[in-house]
Amino acid sequence: MNIAEQMASLEVTREAKKKRMTEVLQKSVDESRSTSPEEAQEFDTLKADLKTLDGDLVRMRELERITAVEAKPVQVTKDQPANSILSTLQLKKPVKKLEPGIAFARYARCKGLSFLDHEPAREIAKSLYPDDEGLHRMLTKAAVPAANTLDATWAANLVAEESGAVADFVEFLRPQTILGKFGMGNIPSLRRVPFRTPIIGQTSGGDAYWTGEGKAKPLTSFAFTRTTIEPLKVANIAVATMELLRDSSPSAAMLIRDSLAAAIRERVDLDFIDPNKAAVTNVSPASILQAQTPIPSSGSDAEDIRADFRALFSAFLAANNPPSSGVWIMPATTAMAISLLQNPLGQTEFPEFGMGGGLLFGMPAIVSDYALRSTEGAIVALVNASDIYLADEGGIEIKVSDQASLEMDNAPTNSAAPAGAVAETTLVSLWQTNCVGFLAEWTINWALRRVDSVQYLEGVTWGEAS
Repeated sequence: MNIAEQMASLEVTREAKKKRMTEVLQKSVDESRSTSPEEAQEFDTLKADLKTLDGDLVRMRELERITAVEAKPVQVTKDQPANSILSTLQLKKPVKKLEPGIAFARYARCKGLSFLDHEPAREIAKSLYPDDEGLHRMLTKAAVPAANTLDATWAANLVAEESGAVADFVEFLRPQTILGKFGMGNIPSLRRVPFRTPIIGQTSGGDAYWTGEGKAKPLTSFAFTRTTIEPLKVANIAVATMELLRDSSPSAAMLIRDSLAAAIRERVDLDFIDPNKAAVTNVSPASILQAQTPIPSSGSDAEDIRADFRALFSAFLAANNPPSSGVWIMPATTAMAISLLQNPLGQTEFPEFGMGGGLLFGMPAIVSDYALRSTEGAIVALVNASDIYLADEGGIEIKVSDQASLEMDNAPTNSAAPAGAVAETTLVSLWQTNCVGFLAEWTINWALRRVDSVQYLEGVTWGEAS
């Protein structure tokens, strides 16, 4: 193998070991216990292996860099024709890695222009992005007959490449959401479950009694619940003018990407953590805080923060939540205020915590721009990650059209349900107004495994001036 192939092989091995480390720790977390001696030994062995692999990768990258610097152009001699030399070489132009989401944005832009100009999307991609071969392969769909859906070449060149662009969009979107940050770094993962699968839970246990000789033995009972996570969807439509799409500047592609991502990110984050968000049957889930009773915050200085933590953590433990699965969720402004707190000696009050998160009282934090604040203060939640069900298809469906008619409203009244359409609604034709609509849709749902698996403070003013 050459250097690049060896590095690729090491990366695969490293990822497998990293995944196994996560599985070892997650097992003990799911079972609410410390790691066993065997698990601890396996974890430490994997950690040492990762350190060795990282060192090998650093050295190989350095060797690759040195080799590239020392490379010399091929000298063609009179006795050896140029064609014979070139035929023995595999020349490949280095591919520049795009920012997450740009591949999807380019794909969406080319599809939109194809609708406008009635030209094959692949030819438009070659014109706008001549070096993006992955995009060219992705758009070969335009040249494949629709009846050829069972052809192996169609599946290889179309489905895999097109899915890659959507996956790239998800990579840009999900780490920015509260849900997307669970399972990243030192933050525990939520409990993944499939859609429409019954989940049986026990909400109370039975009792046993001492019984005297000849006395009747008491009876007991148990309580169970049955939960099914139904597929729900969060979606948005972004409309762009033809002039914007025809703009050759990269900003047009990023605008499409950012507008779709920002709307979905805001909706998911707000509804996940807003205590006032109730469930709407067959439409949207309730917030994880919706059924909880808040604990009032006691003040703004470091001692008040510790007092609030004691009150919150006492309620958290009283509900039999394991500290190892605890995760803070708070607004970015609160995180920044905490990070600026100093003791009388001028030292940082909570050194393991920063404005981007970190550890607060030993538990990791998720910081979100959409965690709620009010004039009275912020909401800070303590969540048992292993007790929140999450069902997620893991992909986003993307559609593009310039032939549709839209109700240009963020609260549309039209419906395809029986007797749901409203005749008075004014629809705007995208074709008539020289616009293109981009639809993004994410199928996702969540539910609490136990009602007491989350606790939260309200009116939080930590680190703020009186």
